[in-house]
Amino acid sequence: MPLLHWLTREQDIHAATRTPYRLLEQVSAHSHGDPNTGNMLIQGDNLDALKALLPYYAGKVKCIFIDPPYNTRSAFEHYDDNLEHAQWLALMYPRLELLRDFLALDGSIWVTLDDNQAHYMKVIGDEVFGRANFIIDLSWQKRDGPPNDRKIGLIHDHVLIWARSRNSTSKKTVAEERFNLMERTEKADAQYRVFSEPDGPDPRGPFRKIDTTANGKGGRMVASLVYPIINPYTKQEVLPRAGTCWRHNKDEMARLQADKRLYWGVNGTATTPMRKLFKVEAKSGMSAPSIWSDVGLNQHAARELELLFGEKASFETPKPEGLMKRILEIATNPGDLVLDSFLGSGTTAAVAQKMGRRYIGIEMGGHAMTHCVPRLQKVIAGEQGGISDVVGWQGGGGFRFYRLGVPVFDENGHVSPGIRFAPLAAHLWFVSTGIPYTGRATSPFLGAHEGVGYFLLYNGILGDKRPEGGNVLTGKVLASLPPHDGAKVIFGEGCRLSAERLQTEGITFRQIPYEIKAR
Repeated sequence: MPLLHWLTREQDIHAATRTPYRLLEQVSAHSHGDPNTGNMLIQGDNLDALKALLPYYAGKVKCIFIDPPYNTRSAFEHYDDNLEHAQWLALMYPRLELLRDFLALDGSIWVTLDDNQAHYMKVIGDEVFGRANFIIDLSWQKRDGPPNDRKIGLIHDHVLIWARSRNSTSKKTVAEERFNLMERTEKADAQYRVFSEPDGPDPRGPFRKIDTTANGKGGRMVASLVYPIINPYTKQEVLPRAGTCWRHNKDEMARLQADKRLYWGVNGTATTPMRKLFKVEAKSGMSAPSIWSDVGLNQHAARELELLFGEKASFETPKPEGLMKRILEIATNPGDLVLDSFLGSGTTAAVAQKMGRRYIGIEMGGHAMTHCVPRLQKVIAGEQGGISDVVGWQGGGGFRFYRLGVPVFDENGHVSPGIRFAPLAAHLWFVSTGIPYTGRATSPFLGAHEGVGYFLLYNGILGDKRPEGGNVLTGKVLASLPPHDGAKVIFGEGCRLSAERLQTEGITFRQIPYEIKAR
């Protein structure tokens, strides 16, 4: 497969590996609503944040949506969108590598870009996710008319979609097989009508007409599918039109004829019948087209933000909630986890919450505080903008706000000196249980989850910073630990107990840093 090369490629493709693991430190003052929803809003560099999240969420995200910088050679107020191509590729490649590892086996990633970088993204995206996992390049109409400063004006963005995996026996990726059909539109339903026929309207109700012939061009002509059938009204033999063949073999065509599923026109004199597809037999949804012109424009999104914040939108190209609604309807179900590592004004998180999805949003700029937090607070309060009315949103839910802490490990692989007991405890608890830590972190006993008790021996938590006094699991230390009736997981710098003693006590020992860095 062809690869894209740029000046700093060799160092950029290893950037994700070099990025240190950091702790996520919750900021309770900026968190809001129900703390147990699992929703996360993180302020910080998204490469560092993704690396920090990976131990918790690898393989668990159903849908990733990102709206990265477009590299439009203009400086937006809230971030620098004036990046050279090599810088832009250096920005994107390691982030795509980490994002790939977040996707569930049936997950998908959706990337919006314009012509400045979309074609570069297609090449590096194929490299990272696999060309066989590319699904489609959608066109989203973002303007209602072309700009006046161009002879040919761009009015659409690309939405590039990749899946995480593909079954070798299927023509579709696993994500496509799990995609939901798009909601039916009034226009689609209008195709189903009650048509007049010589013996009266069909009692099975409205139907739409489907062609019974196939175009013979492009190798689709099949000689065995050229045969005569009898018009039941005129009793004449009918053949497919010149250059075509029937779509069905003789037996199937006879079955359709016997079941009165062929439509021969109002007077029954049609020379080519149409097959009836009844509305009651139609799918509950419909296939999504590759051009979306009905999910809102940039100007609609700007108006949504203006109504929310009482001022003109500060973002040049915000995404309308209708666009995100369509994506999440297709790619996810209620309860699924959605990730946006270029959160911007917070649209992905807002729509995910209104649609009953869980979310992780990452934004490095100051507008994580000035826009994302207040917007999500308004969502929790039940704001009625965007898609709220369509989905019946009345408010509720919540999110936890996080900032990036210091790296967990120094350049030698040891726990950094600045790591305090409480954030490390929260990190290990989250890694082990998959849920946020809500304890006070004032004891080596962190808590119990599903019957397992978790303990941390670190930083002199037992009152003595000497290894023999608390950071190493000994018989004396074990006797001093708070009791727990059940299996135990104990993190510490070392263990002096024998394997037999550990087994007898029901203890799984995990050594710091070796058995936590790899997790």
